[in-house]
Amino acid sequence: MAHTPTPHPHLDARAADRAAGVLLGAAVGDALGVPYEFKATLSEDQQPRMIGGGLGPYEPGEYSDDTQMQVCIAQVAATGADLRDPEALDAIAANFQGWLSEGASDVGNQTSLVLSTAARAPGSAGTAMREAAREYTAGNARSAGNGSLMRTGIVALAHLGDAAAMAEAAIAVSALTHPDPDCVDACVLWCSGIRTAVLYGTFDGVRDGLDLLPAERQETWAKRLDEAEANPPHHFGNNGWVVHALQAAWSAITRTAVPELNPAEGGFPARHLRLALEAAVRAGTDTDTVAAIAGALLGARWGCSGIPLEWQQAVNGWPGLTGADLVRLAVLTARGGNDDDAGWPSAPRVPDGGHPGFAIPHPHDDGVILGNLALAQGTEPVDVDAVVSLCRVGSDPLLPGTPDVEQVRVWLVDSEGANANLHHVVDQAARQVLRLRQEGKRVLLHCHAGQSRTPAVAAVYSHLATGTDAQSALRDLRRALTGGWHLHAHPELQSAVHDLTAPAAAAGTRIDEGRREASDPEPDAGQRSRWDRHPGW
Repeated sequence: MAHTPTPHPHLDARAADRAAGVLLGAAVGDALGVPYEFKATLSEDQQPRMIGGGLGPYEPGEYSDDTQMQVCIAQVAATGADLRDPEALDAIAANFQGWLSEGASDVGNQTSLVLSTAARAPGSAGTAMREAAREYTAGNARSAGNGSLMRTGIVALAHLGDAAAMAEAAIAVSALTHPDPDCVDACVLWCSGIRTAVLYGTFDGVRDGLDLLPAERQETWAKRLDEAEANPPHHFGNNGWVVHALQAAWSAITRTAVPELNPAEGGFPARHLRLALEAAVRAGTDTDTVAAIAGALLGARWGCSGIPLEWQQAVNGWPGLTGADLVRLAVLTARGGNDDDAGWPSAPRVPDGGHPGFAIPHPHDDGVILGNLALAQGTEPVDVDAVVSLCRVGSDPLLPGTPDVEQVRVWLVDSEGANANLHHVVDQAARQVLRLRQEGKRVLLHCHAGQSRTPAVAAVYSHLATGTDAQSALRDLRRALTGGWHLHAHPELQSAVHDLTAPAAAAGTRIDEGRREASDPEPDAGQRSRWDRHPGW
């Protein structure tokens, strides 16, 4: 029986960023944990890295079954399907079976047995799988594994507009393989946390989700959350059990301090995502799963823009997906399967606004080319080895006339108040340009029109590469770009440039992302003219 369709709320730029971070956050956590699976607890001075290996063995940055199974769900959710409906559950179950036969690199014991039994059973894929899962659970005292919690994040995105429908969907999708009450409760709580994080930017939804559980189990779970907040992640060593897996992830998130914003000294609140994922991995044992669980909620809270760009670049996995593909699936799911008016995120190309393409050498490094979207999407060859995109781009490769180009996609919106992690993103983007140049690569740095985001990141790159102060860098960039200059109309972005390049000794005042302090440098008088707006994304 079909359910009443769940409404899909309008997502502003910040909420869209957070939705985009859910699947990607799970994947980077998964890939970070892969090398350390079923190994001892790491010490605080041991730095987890995406080096591959593990049970696959996996390539560096490759995610495991945790994200592979979530992709199976996302491929259905991204069509706008109601995940409570039998047809959607059949499609998910069929995807699980296809994954098992074609792409599974490692599979949990319970999942493997349930899927294998269901493959031989009559009836629809979903019905057969649910029945196999019920039989397994009835005959096994240890049936509360973490295999459904690890893949539940995308379910929350499919039902952002209705918490009750979200809970029903979380239960239904979990029950395909893990119908144990602890498993379905954990999925409901985590989906509640992700839903609230996407909509409101807080972690409050995990505890709020207690109200969605059966009354007789609410107190038990409240105590479990209390225990997680009171103990480090490694305290929950039996994290193959869904309860300890959730507790380890929640402990890593809640016990990791959120850094204060201090841009000149590398202090960014969004670094909480990296630090908490590293804490999850250090817990040991089922490291990829605990970090994937934590990563979905952390990505929902801090967004795609809060995920380190080197992780976004590295992450990959079955069936041949990249970080950009995971963002596309998540955004489509959150939007009920719909693209925006420009066709994003599915369109091969994004409209360039009619701006003519241009390529201008960076005044402090002629190995960096400043350009715009029209140049990046054009067919003419450009003498570069990499492109750093500061705006939305299509699904087709950029610079199609230039072979073997590395592409870095940055979530940065050219609109006041639209970037929750503005300083972090600008810093990350500039450091990616620096990395590429240190590798000897020529770089195209571009945004939509090449008039605000491009010079902002280029100025911070100048500071990192040559020590040039912000005022001098911006002056020289303005001369190079001549008439194509609109950074003055984006005071938050211009302020971020000054904050990031300020002497560390002067960075004693905490500032909020996107807000200018009274002590921040003001724009030059000649830069205060009206901005002729162009599409911000």
